[in-house]
Amino acid sequence: MAKVTIEMVKKAGVDVDKLLDLLVRNASAEITTYYYYTILRANLIGLKGEGVKEIAETARIEDRNHFEALMPRIYELGGKLPSCMKEFHDMSACPPAYLPKDPEDVEAILKVLVEAERCAVRGYSEICNMTAGKDHRTYDLALAILNEEIEHESWFSEFLGEGPSGHFLRRGETSPFVSKFLK
Repeated sequence: MAKVTIEMVKKAGVDVDKLLDLLVRNASAEITTYYYYTILRANLIGLKGEGVKEIAETARIEDRNHFEALMPRIYELGGKLPSCMKEFHDMSACPPAYLPKDPEDVEAILKVLVEAERCAVRGYSEICNMTAGKDHRTYDLALAILNEEIEHESWFSEFLGEGPSGHFLRRGETSPFVSKFLK
């Protein structure tokens, strides 16, 4: 725990308990999404599925990285992760990204993926709004994650035919925005 950090964040007007709740719930969403994306990615097969698989894998790895980047900040602010994984899963800020009933329906899988990303965009936008100009470290972290989540949403929404986003798949690099928090 970083006592002066907590003091400064409180002094800036941030409700640290509410912030910690959001951070822990979003960390839960990241690690559970990593798990569910593993299942979704494994079912992206055939001509349609193979085109999406690499993007789903990038989003999956980056969600794990988001969890890894969030964890230290939670502890710096005096919080902690639950000791029970089931409890942690059930407190997720986003609903589970379950495999659709028809695991061969690539469009249904894409809808699950895009909705998971949209939930993440909402969650990190809320954290950014809460910490902007008040808690610079948490804001910087949440903004970095938000940038990657927006790209994930854009990738999946393009596959659903919702229009061009201007974003391109990253080659050989994951978490370009969050990587500085993983060192």
